[in-house]
Amino acid sequence: MYYHTFIFDLDGTLLDTLQDLACSVNYSLRRHGMPEHSLDDIRRFVGNGVRRLMERAVPDGADNPLFDSAFATFQAHYMQHALDTTRPYDGIPEMLQQLKEEGCKAAVVSNKMMAATQALVAHFFPEIEVAIGEHEAEGIHKKPAPDTVYEALRQLGAEREGAVYVGDSDVDLQTARNAGLPCISVLWGFRDRDFLLHHGATTLIERPQQLLEVGKRPSTRDMDTFC
Repeated sequence: MYYHTFIFDLDGTLLDTLQDLACSVNYSLRRHGMPEHSLDDIRRFVGNGVRRLMERAVPDGADNPLFDSAFATFQAHYMQHALDTTRPYDGIPEMLQQLKEEGCKAAVVSNKMMAATQALVAHFFPEIEVAIGEHEAEGIHKKPAPDTVYEALRQLGAEREGAVYVGDSDVDLQTARNAGLPCISVLWGFRDRDFLLHHGATTLIERPQQLLEVGKRPSTRDMDTFC
């Protein structure tokens, strides 16, 4: 393969987590007497970490005097219910297994809470040994900063040369740019084709198996769409 190291986003890329996130958000909002949101609302809110998700969901965001309590309620509920409906997208386990068989390295970097990120990856993808969520270490900032990508490469013992970032959002595109990596954007996640193109996507795939096709040749840096 041309790419031998794959850095994956988690929500909307490997796992469909939207329903469980929405349930935990709305549970917290109900508990605090706040209006709930539709699934499409939650889809638009995700991508910048769970605190930002709740800032978008709670009226007046972090300025709301009940925000900290609502955020804590969300966190506790989500840690208990993160596996209720969450599942890998079709074809993801098979694709990851093939990458492993071809000797490729893989890691997950997410803006999700560290504990939730590691628990979900361990449960669904035990072949992925490096999983990094929102990092508590001083000086390591969440995406779109490149810090967690660099930390994943360090833990993998891999260089940026031959590495590629795989994600479903504008945050992922910016993260890849900041880390100096090419980006493959997936079309089965939380953002659609037009949105990704507007934010600079150059390589898009519609099915996980197509990641293997892209990985076997260098990007042209022009528009590549695998349908």
